[in-house]
Amino acid sequence: MTPQDKLNQLADGLAESGFAVIDDFLLPAEVNAILQLDEFQTGLLHFKKAGIGHRQEKQVNEGIRGDYIQWIDRTQAAPALQVYLEKLQQVIGFVNQTLYLSLKDYELHLTQYPTGTFYKRHLDQFKKDDHRKLSAICYLNTNWKPEEGGQLKLYLPHQQLEIFPIAGRLVCFRSDLIEHEVLPASRPRLSLTGWLLDQVADLRHL
Repeated sequence: MTPQDKLNQLADGLAESGFAVIDDFLLPAEVNAILQLDEFQTGLLHFKKAGIGHRQEKQVNEGIRGDYIQWIDRTQAAPALQVYLEKLQQVIGFVNQTLYLSLKDYELHLTQYPTGTFYKRHLDQFKKDDHRKLSAICYLNTNWKPEEGGQLKLYLPHQQLEIFPIAGRLVCFRSDLIEHEVLPASRPRLSLTGWLLDQVADLRHL
């Protein structure tokens, strides 16, 4: 599948169902380059416990989510990450052209779920801040096996869909409409997790 085919598939899925799953959005060599970054080679040393809520209301609650994150500063991102950032910009341009969403920017973090952790059912769009329009998760888990769990579970109008976190796979969905949860896994689970915004990102609060 060509890069253009992947963009077409993404836009079609968003238009028809509110979500899309694109395999090999990152190629194996691109995934491996990201996994070699110091951030991933040193376990959780560079990461902080993720909270719930927004800005002043944010709090850590391990009964709701158990992941660790590190926000990405695009001005200092390593070349391996710049490859993904450029692909996100292509997504923004194509989605704006085809679906007229008026996206302007993105915010993005590295994510690690330690073994056995989860994130309960939720929406990505905040109640008091509706600028997150699309959620975009690209997985970095090589040789993932179904018995290891770790699915992203989407709650759709007429069904529930479970998606395995396979390396290079991009899942993109409407932040305001699709509730979802992350199921526990029997090994650590890695991803690039971000949101496409209809305003310029305010990185000061990240």
